[in-house]
Amino acid sequence: MVTRRAALALLGGVASMALTLSACGQSTEAGSEDSSESGTVGIAMPTRASERWLTDGKSVVENLKGMGYKSTLVYGDDDPKVQSSQIETLVKQGVDALIIAAIDAKSLNGVLQQAADADIPVISYDRLILGTKNVDYYVSFDNEMVGRQEARHIIEKLGLEDGKGGPFTIELFAGSPDDNNTKYFFDGSMALLEPFLESKQLIVQSGETELDKITTLRWDGPTAEKRMSDLLTEWYSDQTVDAVLSPYDGISRGVLSALKSDGYGTDGKPLPIVTGQDAELDSVKSIIAGEQSQTVFKDIRELARAATELVDDILTGRIPNVDNRRDYNNGVKDVPVHLLQPESVDKTNYEMLISNRYYTAEQLK
Repeated sequence: MVTRRAALALLGGVASMALTLSACGQSTEAGSEDSSESGTVGIAMPTRASERWLTDGKSVVENLKGMGYKSTLVYGDDDPKVQSSQIETLVKQGVDALIIAAIDAKSLNGVLQQAADADIPVISYDRLILGTKNVDYYVSFDNEMVGRQEARHIIEKLGLEDGKGGPFTIELFAGSPDDNNTKYFFDGSMALLEPFLESKQLIVQSGETELDKITTLRWDGPTAEKRMSDLLTEWYSDQTVDAVLSPYDGISRGVLSALKSDGYGTDGKPLPIVTGQDAELDSVKSIIAGEQSQTVFKDIRELARAATELVDDILTGRIPNVDNRRDYNNGVKDVPVHLLQPESVDKTNYEMLISNRYYTAEQLK
């Protein structure tokens, strides 16, 4: 009997052949099968402390239900050991597939071996799971582009490309050190900011520019608030900070809280440019109010849809839709990935969130 995991390997070979044929001017179309023989999908999300992950979980469940699947949704509450135990339970319950947004990208090798032994395919959701061969597909946004959009906003708002102003001060924040996306966000931002740091148009007063010096464990807002307060006390007693690179809205709100406690947000001491990510409701309101300057919108409804379509393809024997099979290596294997594109949002275009029904006008009041 051919196992589902063996079938996945066969599908990967078929997909590669299809790409080759397509490059030669031919095309291969996968057959369609009815998904009425539904199964149960286990969904492991990292935390309930962030608005976006609550929305992710709800969206994945709703999409699976619309496709005829049952689901079991669990939240690890930022504890890698809890998440590993939850996934082990899902494996023992005999789910047909797993969608996992890892808390610690390197902590799931053992439990995913159990999933592989039970012939359960694994979709790595938003965060690439590292150090295991037992992850079949990865679905996420173009995370380097997220970082580039944050950096681009700072460059444009400060007019750095004109070369006339400055030097400007900036402090750098990064995400959790155990989240693989943190490096992609940082690398994307630094690809654009580095030339201005080298030319001294941008100056990091603290000198903290290396990734391992600026991470924020679990993307925690209060942790970011404390670090920003410490930076202001030590490095900005006689000058102001002009920009803060923040990779995520929760971190941004922590940074802004520290800034306002230090007297920023007045006519004499305006808030610096503060970036963000995820278009969380409180941060969009902050942008409208003229506090947070920017966020990167990732339509997680589309991410959920992409993940559930991957599951449906796998469980019905179709060739999954992927964009890239070589560039996302998890340390053990190249993981096929389906990527979505993010969008930069600021005060000039936030109404796009209303027009595409992500928020209502009433919510943003």
